[in-house]
Amino acid sequence: MNISINPSKKASFGAAHLAFIGRSLRLSLRDVEALIMALLLPILLMLLFTYVFGGALDASGNYVNYVVPGIILLCAGFGSAGTAVSVAQDMTNGIIDRFRTMPVSSSGVIFGHIIVSLVRNLLATLVVIGVAFIVGFRTTANVLEWIGALAIILLFILALTWLYAAIGLVAGSASAANGYGFILLFLPYLSSAFVPTETMPDGLQWIANHQPITPVIETIRGLLTGTPIGNQVWWAIGWCVLIILISLVWSIRAFQRKAGRR
Repeated sequence: MNISINPSKKASFGAAHLAFIGRSLRLSLRDVEALIMALLLPILLMLLFTYVFGGALDASGNYVNYVVPGIILLCAGFGSAGTAVSVAQDMTNGIIDRFRTMPVSSSGVIFGHIIVSLVRNLLATLVVIGVAFIVGFRTTANVLEWIGALAIILLFILALTWLYAAIGLVAGSASAANGYGFILLFLPYLSSAFVPTETMPDGLQWIANHQPITPVIETIRGLLTGTPIGNQVWWAIGWCVLIILISLVWSIRAFQRKAGRR
């Protein structure tokens, strides 16, 4: 990475972080296969649930309207999982030590991964929404409801990205980070993403109703398709903010420990 900075003068916060964002962007664009898979898997799942399972789950043919909010969050999960791997690679390949010898804040490397992942996942989400319309998704949302849904999606992606960044910081290797992150991808399956929670056994129903994914999905579903939202929006916002705060503190402490700054 080339950062044009006078070694006798510490780089400004903005210049350093822009450099790290540019670095993360270039790394992301080089990993074309990961980018394609993060986009392709949610689309394939949407096609699978719509055309293979949809008729059995909802004979009316409206299952696509039910499943799209869950697929959107699944897309965010697949995209954000790569953040854990990227961060783990930087923390274990010695690049952080190199950055510490330069007049920049080495913690900016994490910030770069967060921003690029956020942009990449938001663009992938928009593509998934476009494909959803092609396969029959229809919405009742007005402009304000679309803005609200996109805001919730953006907040969720930010929360998940910070969480994956924290996982990448504490993982011993990139492969370990990938494994830990993969576990989180099961959460949408234990929510209201694909079937109503009341169809689940009592134990699973309690888990589905009290985990972070369900209120986010129900809020997005309500805004886009007109289903009742109730107090789910506040639970969705609360869960996302809590995850961001916990992940932020966790990331700071993990980075200080691994970078040798106590």
